[in-house]
Amino acid sequence: MLAKPRLFISLAKCSPGSLRLSHNFSTAGSESMKRICIVGSGPAGFYFAQNIFKKLPNVAVDVYEKLPVPFGLVRYGVAPDHPEVKNVINTFEKVASNKNFRFVGNVTLGRDLTFADLKNAYDSVVLAYGCSHDKELGIPGERVPKVLSARRFVGWYNGLPEDRDLQVDLDCESVVILGQGNVAVDVARILLSPIDMLKGTDITEYSLEALAASRVKTVHLAGRRGPLQAAFTIKEFREMTKLPDVQTILDSSHFEGVEQLVPTLPRARKRLTELLLSTSKQKQSGYRSFKPTFLHKPVEILSSGTALESVRFELNSIDQEKGTVKGRGQFEKIDCGLVLRSIGYQGTCPDPDIPFDSTRGVVLKEDGICSTGWIHTGPTGVILSTMSDAYEQSNLLVEDLQKNNSPSRKHGFADIQSKLRSKGIVTVDFDGWRKIDSVEVERGATKGKPREKIVSIDKMLEIGGKT
Repeated sequence: MLAKPRLFISLAKCSPGSLRLSHNFSTAGSESMKRICIVGSGPAGFYFAQNIFKKLPNVAVDVYEKLPVPFGLVRYGVAPDHPEVKNVINTFEKVASNKNFRFVGNVTLGRDLTFADLKNAYDSVVLAYGCSHDKELGIPGERVPKVLSARRFVGWYNGLPEDRDLQVDLDCESVVILGQGNVAVDVARILLSPIDMLKGTDITEYSLEALAASRVKTVHLAGRRGPLQAAFTIKEFREMTKLPDVQTILDSSHFEGVEQLVPTLPRARKRLTELLLSTSKQKQSGYRSFKPTFLHKPVEILSSGTALESVRFELNSIDQEKGTVKGRGQFEKIDCGLVLRSIGYQGTCPDPDIPFDSTRGVVLKEDGICSTGWIHTGPTGVILSTMSDAYEQSNLLVEDLQKNNSPSRKHGFADIQSKLRSKGIVTVDFDGWRKIDSVEVERGATKGKPREKIVSIDKMLEIGGKT
């Protein structure tokens, strides 16, 4: 998953009939109520709001989201065949039912509103908009058409509007994924899963059709370091070993010196390494292959005209105890018709007034401004770590607000709403999201799916928007 963080639910579980109380924002006592805005409605934003309401009941929280719909990577990053992870949406629905919560969708910071607009309207501004850009390898051939971002590929099959028109050519037998995190493994699993395993998920219909016609038989998962540094988890890898008609093939030479180190490893790493070792020794069968390939550093992507031909790698050697690698000066090519880059994400700054560390890609702490999630920590961790960071950062904000208990002089959404209306911006509140949700669930039911996601922003606004 887009290490992809990992979260999930069958959205149908919190669709029509479930948690469907009408959302009426309360202004009772609003003259003195502290006003907080959160930019970003993914897990970091919702967990931050949840803890704020727990610690400071008499506070208003407005959550702004650039898309018309909430939930961020829970909706657009979690793999469609992992519906259980999306159950966190039930928690977020409860947060949204708080009388002092407001969702404002289809508003982009840096385009529709400035950072100064938010600072002037709110007592505190919380940035929780995540990391949405890709890191690049910086190697020759990386910009050719059939080299795609794994992040965008995930957005393509999950219905992210900006990725719906991604040109994905699966008319090839071999795919190379550069990177060995959970997102990379998610992508490999989607490419190699029998189509019948995906038909009952919320995967988009257009990607399902493309996958049904796919000729892909082999997926290489290439990384420059060794098995002891693999970034995927045991759960992700075990799923690959159990895919029908797929054999997981590992090069035993990549495991030299690994087995004797197993007793010294931390528990999670030990269990994963034991599974990798046992899998490398098993005889397997299947007409499709999953090939985690270690100690391979990509140095060039080779094409002929518009046809992608192969990836050229330098072979590395490794000090297994230290985990350090160095090039051997020997090279190898892996033939392929598609390359997916999955080497991490980068935080960006949508407004020049945001205090931002461009080297690390994170927001800096200032009075009245805080951040949480990947835009605070950098793009690492899963939902549990995101929740922990949101609680920690919101506790700090609570302490600050309790020290300064003077009545608020800010007007919050009243000021922002007038600016949005003057620009003719159509927004979506939480009741509007519920309308969109209901339509998606109804469309999915006709196809035996939990939902069929709407991938057009215009259509979302038509269903749930208001001026």
